[in-house]
Amino acid sequence: MKLLLINPNSTASMTEKAAVAARKVARPDTEIVATNPAQGPYSIEGFYDVALCLPGLLEEAARHDDVDAVIIACFDDTGLDAMRCLVDVPVIGIGEAGYHAAAMLAHRFSVVTTLSRSVAGITDNLARYGLAAKCASVRATDIPVLKLEEGDPACLDLIRAEIAAAIREDKAEAIVLGCAGMADLMQQLSAEFGFPVIDGISCAVGMAEALVAAGLSTSKAGAYAPAVDKRPVIAAAL
Repeated sequence: MKLLLINPNSTASMTEKAAVAARKVARPDTEIVATNPAQGPYSIEGFYDVALCLPGLLEEAARHDDVDAVIIACFDDTGLDAMRCLVDVPVIGIGEAGYHAAAMLAHRFSVVTTLSRSVAGITDNLARYGLAAKCASVRATDIPVLKLEEGDPACLDLIRAEIAAAIREDKAEAIVLGCAGMADLMQQLSAEFGFPVIDGISCAVGMAEALVAAGLSTSKAGAYAPAVDKRPVIAAAL
């Protein structure tokens, strides 16, 4: 089985961190192909960055037509619907995977993410997935995405503080880590807090493997009907 793990931003170190998390939980016979667009925003922090990265994301995915499933390694589930139009294989966003896992493990969960501007997109996705009622809160640490790549202990302290506040004030029974850059913290924070602290990459890998093993694919009956390229054809100059 071959899974394409695609980071919609152009920062290779984040792609590698996501790949390490994915390979840690993947089945022995699962190959993880990790990639990112060469061009585009170096981090995704809000609606504008999401829009900027979409062409590069879709073009990069189109280069890999021999995979069994696609995982979008951005917590905003960037380009998820468009990707499902582009390919026939299952496509899973790590935000979507994390939310569904949390909903199955706890009665109420909270999300701990990076910047405050990201909260609106996360809240919109929770409503779209029908999981808003299961989410006790979405909390921002105001850590820039690329700051997570530095391994600064102060960042971990800020994440811990928001998890503790979600437990104390919002009665959260599980936490979803709201950024692919937090993927390496799942086991440590789960052990520290004694309850599920969920990384969407790890969940997405297992879900993708299960869908492929079951022989399922993306429905093309309606909304995810095959994409049609409507860009104008420009004749080459003679």
